[in-house]
Amino acid sequence: MKEVVYNSDLHFEHKQWNSELAFWEDELKTFKNRLSELVTRWTDKEVLAQLEHYQNQFILHGGVIENLQETIEKHETNIAGHSQKGDESMDVALVKKHSEFRYQMEAQRQIYADLKKEFFRFLSKYM
Repeated sequence: MKEVVYNSDLHFEHKQWNSELAFWEDELKTFKNRLSELVTRWTDKEVLAQLEHYQNQFILHGGVIENLQETIEKHETNIAGHSQKGDESMDVALVKKHSEFRYQMEAQRQIYADLKKEFFRFLSKYM
């Protein structure tokens, strides 16, 4: 017996991911504001180099967020196309793509959590 994966289930997960990505975007704005504050307080080259490192990391992570959002949007468009045809379950290839994307989200969640921990340690040292 095959397991059926419904479009509504995938859509629900996409909504969850989009909310998480929007939260990350908002957090990154706050982190960038913290960096701006620190730039005005410090002249030490080592500290400034670390600030630049975090600035670059936040820019990179912002790009990753955009890519993830685009991928979700494409998958949503695909789901909508299936739904318009009256096909409420996804084919194996699309479910496989969704599972791979779930893995990407989980990996990015860990990368982002590690970056935040590292940044908070930095802030506690230099704020």
